[in-house]
Amino acid sequence: MTIRLGFVVAEFNRDITYMMEIEAREHAGFLGAEVAGTIYVPGAYDMPLAIKKLLKDESIDAVVTIGCVIEGATQHDEIVVQHAARKIIDLSLEFGKPVSLGISGPGMTRMEATERIDYAKRAVESAVKMVQRLG
Repeated sequence: MTIRLGFVVAEFNRDITYMMEIEAREHAGFLGAEVAGTIYVPGAYDMPLAIKKLLKDESIDAVVTIGCVIEGATQHDEIVVQHAARKIIDLSLEFGKPVSLGISGPGMTRMEATERIDYAKRAVESAVKMVQRLG
C-alpha cells in the first residue's frame, strides 16, 4: 500500500520553504510515499484550515506541514508557532490521522533557518512512520 501524503506549505520565507519542500518531496519518494495533494498558504498561522481540508479527503493518509518562522523584533514568531502547533495537534486528534510538524522556529535567525531545512524531511519521515504504526 502506498502512503498518500498531503502537504501544506507556507509561502512566508519562501526562499527557505521552497528548499524544504524539495527535500520533503524527494524524501517522500525515497520512502515510497506519494504526495497526493499540496496546498500553499501565506504563513504557518494560516495552515490549520488547509490541513483540515486535506484531512477530510479520504484518500490522504497523513498531512505534512512545511514552514519557517524566523525571529523578529517582537514575540510574534513565538505566538504564531505556539498557536499553529496547538491547532495542528487538535486536527490530528479530531480526524485520527497524523499531521507532522515541519515548521522550523521560533526564535531562530535566517542562517539558523537555512541550517534547519531538513526539518521538512523529518516531518515526512514522521508522517510515514505514524501511518505505518497506526495501521
